[in-house]
Amino acid sequence: MLLRLLRVKQYYKNLLVFLSMMFIGLFFDLNAIIMCVFGFFALSFVSSLNYVLNDYVNLDEDRKHKDKASRPMAAGEVSVFKGLTIGFVVGVIGLVIGILLSVEFFYLLLLLFFLTQLYTVYFRNEVFLDVLFISFNFVIRAVSGALILGLRISPWLILCTFFLSLFLAVGKRRAELARGVKRKVLKLYDENVVNAMMIVSSALLLVSYSMYSFLSVYPYLIYSIPLAFYVILRYLYLVYSGSLIALKTELFYKDWRLVLGGLVWVFVVSGIVYVSL
Repeated sequence: MLLRLLRVKQYYKNLLVFLSMMFIGLFFDLNAIIMCVFGFFALSFVSSLNYVLNDYVNLDEDRKHKDKASRPMAAGEVSVFKGLTIGFVVGVIGLVIGILLSVEFFYLLLLLFFLTQLYTVYFRNEVFLDVLFISFNFVIRAVSGALILGLRISPWLILCTFFLSLFLAVGKRRAELARGVKRKVLKLYDENVVNAMMIVSSALLLVSYSMYSFLSVYPYLIYSIPLAFYVILRYLYLVYSGSLIALKTELFYKDWRLVLGGLVWVFVVSGIVYVSL
């Protein structure tokens, strides 16, 4: 019950905190690893508070929803008071860890919290702005790793992360439309518009990663482009083939081609970065 209340299965999104460490060549630096691990849990705990508050705000709506009715507070497995108490305790722990790591990182945690609340109470029902807010929150996660380690924030880190998260968010909207999911904002989306957004977001993601690879300080990074293209196109295929993975990205492990492509990309990029050092 506690794991479902805090949405622990969504913690994988905060792995983006390790992105800067990977591309700067600090993946074997024990101090950097420890700091980013603490950063990961800080982001995850603040995210859990956001999920609990989201469940509270949408309590009546969730109880009428076929899938969301099983959430702990909506199902009555945990009282609203107990759920909110647990959420706030975990969230405060996350903020304390954040300020101990870096003041700048602490400010980012606060920004992530407030932007997520804005999304919950308003922007989740605003067409286009809903996916843009989601994408910006992912950028915060990626940038936080650089702030924790005191690294320069690369504009490519921002661009590639933004377009990747936009690509995934739009893919989810398309999957929701295809499956007839009941969501207020979906009434404002048209299938043709979402398809166009898929094309635009995937193209921008491919171009931004390619440009980063060509302009990178690691000249051999261009050889990772075909692998990145495969992973992106594989996910695009899953979106258009009606795969449940497009709706619930945490199920990515169920497509072995996607997992294998991602692992090979990570292995190749890591090898290029560390051989070039």
